[in-house]
Order: sequence, then C-alpha cells, then structure tokens
Amino acid sequence: MTRVLHDKVAIVTGAAAGIGQATARRFAKEGATVVLCDRAEDALRQEAEYAGYESGKVLTYVLDVTKRQQVEDTMQDVRKRFGRIDVLVNNAGITHDAKLTRMTERQFDQVIDVNLKGVFNCTQAVVDGMLERASGVILNASSVVGLYGNFGQTNYSASKFGVIGMTKTWARELGPKGIRVNAVCPGFVATDILKTVPDSVLDGIRAACWLRRLGNPDEIASVYTFLANDDASFVNGVALEVSGGLSL
Repeated sequence: MTRVLHDKVAIVTGAAAGIGQATARRFAKEGATVVLCDRAEDALRQEAEYAGYESGKVLTYVLDVTKRQQVEDTMQDVRKRFGRIDVLVNNAGITHDAKLTRMTERQFDQVIDVNLKGVFNCTQAVVDGMLERASGVILNASSVVGLYGNFGQTNYSASKFGVIGMTKTWARELGPKGIRVNAVCPGFVATDILKTVPDSVLDGIRAACWLRRLGNPDEIASVYTFLANDDASFVNGVALEVSGGLSL
C-alpha cells in the first residue's frame, strides 16, 4: 500500500515536542523525508533518535524562526540535499500570556516575532523553489484563539489572527501557481503549553468542548497529514478549526 506522503520532502518547525513532534512522526510514517527544525537543541537531538523514523528519512536543524539569515541558510541547505521542498509546516509558536493592562512590550513583541514573523520568514525562504516547480504545500499553525480571541492573550490572538490573514492572502497569490496554502486552528490540546494552566481552568475548557475533553497532538497531526497530501488537492485558503466543537 502506497503511503500518502511517499517521496515528499517536508519541513516541520517546532518539531521537537507537542503538535510539531506528532506531525513529524506521522509524516515519516506516511513515507515523507522529514526535516525537523526547533531551537531546543537537546530535545531535537532526542527526537531524531525516535525509532519510528526510517534510516535516511530524517534530518535535524537547530533553528530560530525569528533569525532570518538562519532560516534562509537552513532552507537552502535542505534544497541542496534533497533538490526540493514539497511541504512546509509552520508550527513553531510560543505564548507569553497577560491581560492587556499588564502585558509588557517585550511579551507582545516576542510572540509576534515567533508566531507571525517566523511564519513569514520560513515561507519566504521556501516559496521561490516551490514557484520554480509550480508545486508545493504550505501549512500554517493558527488557533481557535485566532478565530475568536481569548482572555489574557492579546499577543497570541493577534499573531494567530495574522496567520489566518497571511494564509488567505498567500492562497490567492500562490494558488494559481500550483501551491496550496492552508491553516489549522486547533482548540485546546494536551501539550506542554497547558501544563501551567490550573486544573480548574482545564475543567472549564473540557466542559466547553462538546467532546468533553482536550485534543491530543496526534489528532492535529492527522489533519496536517491530510492537508499535506494529494487527497486535499482542491483544498486551498481554509482556516480549519480542529477543536472538538469548542465554538458551537
């Protein structure tokens, strides 16, 4: 049976943990050569040793998506090694939560730099090669917070709203050139990012979700896998909510 990402070269940022990790592993399982990018060097090294990656099917780069030259050098090296980049998953992201009245300029800028400008940096660094081949898939990590906002997340909400705006703009610009661009908007998913959230708050989140639970990273990875492969060949410019019905 042919795996749905057979012979694809896919880059996943923020790949050392959480949704990025699950997505990279799923892509490898589906036959892709996976390039793992993350700024957490030790975690990245450990992830590269995961037994599910086939020999020769995984490559790692320590990468800070806010460092433009570093991004360009990484993407150029990937193209030299494999000849092309078929899929880019812009998954890297951070939070620095605070109410508007208490949020510092540094907190705001850091989240915007990683979550929004980082997506811009990585996409610009791969798009010329995709345009040359008239083929490619760009997948951007947004959030339900990017659809509806959230208390205490001015910076995060702004970044994820912005990602949706860029996604829809790029879908218009690049779709006629054979490149599909979509965004995934997860709800609340059981990753390290929720470890600091009090149980009482998590109970409220579960109650608000019509499946009465948190999501898990594999469920989001499945959506990325669908959007990355040819089964989604007519899907372009969507911001797909994957939240268990949180917004109903």
